[in-house]
Amino acid sequence: MSTPTTGIAPATTAPGPRAAVFHMIKGDVVTGAVHEFGSADRGFTTPALDLDALVWPRIQPPPALDVPLAEVMDVLVETGKRIAADPDGLMAEALDAAVRTGTLPRDVLERSYAALPRLFDRRSMEFQVDQELGGADVVDGWREVGDAPSGRRHRVRAFPPRLVHILAGNAPGVSALSIIRGALTKGVHLFKLPSNDLFTAPAILRAMADAAPGHPVVRSFSAVYWRGGDERVEGTLFRPQFFDKLVAWGGESALRSAQRYVGPGFELVAFDPKTSISLIGKEAFVSDKTLADAADRAATDATGMNQQACASSRFQFVEGTTDQVDRFCAALHERLGVERPTCSAVGSPLPPALREEIDGMRDIEGLYRVWGDYSGTGVVVRSEEPVDFHPDGRVVNVVRVRSLADGLRHANVATQTVGVYPSERKAEVRDGLAAAGVQRVVELGGAVGMEAGLPHDGFLPLHRFVRWVNDEG
Repeated sequence: MSTPTTGIAPATTAPGPRAAVFHMIKGDVVTGAVHEFGSADRGFTTPALDLDALVWPRIQPPPALDVPLAEVMDVLVETGKRIAADPDGLMAEALDAAVRTGTLPRDVLERSYAALPRLFDRRSMEFQVDQELGGADVVDGWREVGDAPSGRRHRVRAFPPRLVHILAGNAPGVSALSIIRGALTKGVHLFKLPSNDLFTAPAILRAMADAAPGHPVVRSFSAVYWRGGDERVEGTLFRPQFFDKLVAWGGESALRSAQRYVGPGFELVAFDPKTSISLIGKEAFVSDKTLADAADRAATDATGMNQQACASSRFQFVEGTTDQVDRFCAALHERLGVERPTCSAVGSPLPPALREEIDGMRDIEGLYRVWGDYSGTGVVVRSEEPVDFHPDGRVVNVVRVRSLADGLRHANVATQTVGVYPSERKAEVRDGLAAAGVQRVVELGGAVGMEAGLPHDGFLPLHRFVRWVNDEG
């Protein structure tokens, strides 16, 4: 394959204060400041992009095809240990660079990076394989299928795939989870780095390369940056000649761009953009203690990754009288400005457009009531119907409902997670929520802690990542 022009403008100035992004190509570190992106204060440089180096020829099997899954997990466990120890300071360097170029504050990134090693837990990886593929045997070889109605005997294999991933940058855990899932399916994986998380995936892959130099799993990954939507790059790489599937995270524009390349032999696995909500029952008002508990749980769900996570609650439907719901809103507002493992105490000030929307509601006494200012500590808007703007930047719209069933009509296929209080009432609403299109029902306060190995966005990722191949008769 000849290397086309990428369409990326060469750097015309010295890197200066710009962060230097490095690429990882099949275990090798690639550096260089050939291309320049972003503003002078938050911009970055990247090495040259050699498209030939980013593909694995189909005439060659994936490097990790015959590596036992137990050995793959050994490599991942050692990678987790190296991330935790960080003997060369590479993770610390990545963290500093992420603070300069990303959107999350340092304290949130520090806690997120500190949590990364826990994802590389062997028990968790075994759970994922058992739950999503039914065991390691179907990845390591051909699983016998007996008792077929025809009387014939068959074999199936979860064959290692060739995947290109468009990563999301709203949480460092996305990169770690994608590397783990990629390794467990033993395929080859090209990561397109997001502009708001340029350093986590390369740093983890570098730690893996240091933990197991030259290992087939290490040679199965590459992570590089190009500007999203660059037709010269994506039009060349996003083809069945090189890859089986496009695994796309991100917003609606990124997914619509990705869909242009989907066709026979090239499938889309989409982690769609989602929003999340909460359903809070009248039990919250049994006592001051239950009200405080419900408000703290609701604030926890609303502020995950400073409300940038898909699981972050933006609309909360509360069962009660207006006076009761106003008491909840006041308690919720107090708890929004609390530092937690996945959020800072104060976020960014609200943008002018959102301020104007909320200011307009302050003037309509009775229909709306607003708690909080625009400093970044959080705003709560109470209304009788959901507001028609997208609550963001630690803004929560609390809607009074007569029953939790009334809240169901506001759930749809774009609703990822619904937190319910008290937990005992999940059974009352879960079938209705599932029928509306919801993918996940949790107890209030548990939205951010997604268990790897369960369905994600309505499907089992490992099951979708592999290519299912039959050997019949």
